[in-house]
Amino acid sequence: MIQMPLHTHTPIETLPSTQPTASPRVLALCGSLRQHSRCKALLEASRLRAGPDLRFSHFEGLGALPLFNPDLLEAQAPPAVQAFWSAVDAADVLLIASPEYAHGVTSVIKNALDWLVGHIPFTDKPVAVFNPSCRASHADAALKETLRTMSARLIEGACQQLDATRSRLSAQDMAASPDFAPTLDAALQAMRSFATQHIHTDTQASC
Repeated sequence: MIQMPLHTHTPIETLPSTQPTASPRVLALCGSLRQHSRCKALLEASRLRAGPDLRFSHFEGLGALPLFNPDLLEAQAPPAVQAFWSAVDAADVLLIASPEYAHGVTSVIKNALDWLVGHIPFTDKPVAVFNPSCRASHADAALKETLRTMSARLIEGACQQLDATRSRLSAQDMAASPDFAPTLDAALQAMRSFATQHIHTDTQASC
């Protein structure tokens, strides 16, 4: 087994440190690079449902990440990787929506996670996973197992299965649809509660 080096970095740009009263920050990661990806629409619908008490953002740079290569960590990591690390570090919760390809996790999301192996700030990071298909289960299970192995903290109530892949609704219509809105609201509330508790606990520990 290859031993991955633990690594830190100097952030390119980070938001101010989170305070206990600050709104939790959710970083959305889409496992598909398609322009009109249903996963992307699902994440955008989540943003529309989130409300002002969740600071929701999409990371658009997964396609710019180089294929994972530990040799690239021997010097300064590539700028695209540093930008990704900075975005992850600043987030209180990661929200991942990724399709299933041939019973497997997409290379896009697996490559992104590979760049987080050994990245110390990712340890204990709260993560929610959306399975965008009611007919797929292999990739969802594999993705969650990978995240557990990486010591992420899966938010049970925020990991949901929604049938987005067969829907042709826009993100706006999806956010308003009774087929999606209740599940999205439940997931967002679970993220909100978990992240707020996580922030408060971390603040107490640092005092």
